[in-house]
Amino acid sequence: MAFSVPNGALVAIASGYGAVKTMSVLTNANPGVATLEASHGVATGDIIEVTSGWLRLTDKVVRAGTVATNDVPLEGINTTSTATYPAGSGTGSVREITGWTQLSQILSSSSSGGEQQFVEFQPLEADQQRRLPTVKSASGLTLMVADDPSLAGYALALVANDDRQPRAVRITLPGGALIFYNAYITLNKTPTLTVNEIMACEVTLSLKNEPVRYTS
Repeated sequence: MAFSVPNGALVAIASGYGAVKTMSVLTNANPGVATLEASHGVATGDIIEVTSGWLRLTDKVVRAGTVATNDVPLEGINTTSTATYPAGSGTGSVREITGWTQLSQILSSSSSGGEQQFVEFQPLEADQQRRLPTVKSASGLTLMVADDPSLAGYALALVANDDRQPRAVRITLPGGALIFYNAYITLNKTPTLTVNEIMACEVTLSLKNEPVRYTS
């Protein structure tokens, strides 16, 4: 049993991407292994954004395992189930994340969405309703950031807000664990104005897929 607090966690937004590299093969394995085009430049431990024909995988941000020439394992991604990941249809592309900018002065955070949805039904012969799981609601994070437009993280969040292009987001927890998201970032430029409280702006991350977490 373990308990932890988030004190000291660091949040960063992707500030640079490499060129898109074709992924011609993606295996059903644990972890799934992507075969990239020659001279792809991805090295062991690099962080990459994956675009795939598999909706459960596409838009996730993952870490490259031990690279063997053009074969790049997607660390932590188990694609063995052909029911979830149909063989031969997971190909697409990757691009390396080449830079990060810290989003500093975060005062509070909250999450929303991700709740399991259900369809409720009642067979004619039953005297009680039943339900089956369907989808999970869209999820996101809301960060309250101290109002300071001079900070690099604030400026990058503003760019993401304006161009409406998704960005990778990395959370580094105090123990060294990493959580990676891919999200649309919006920034409310109007700060809070509450007496005796720090002025803050709302930064919202609308997630494109489930996060990927590494323990170290």
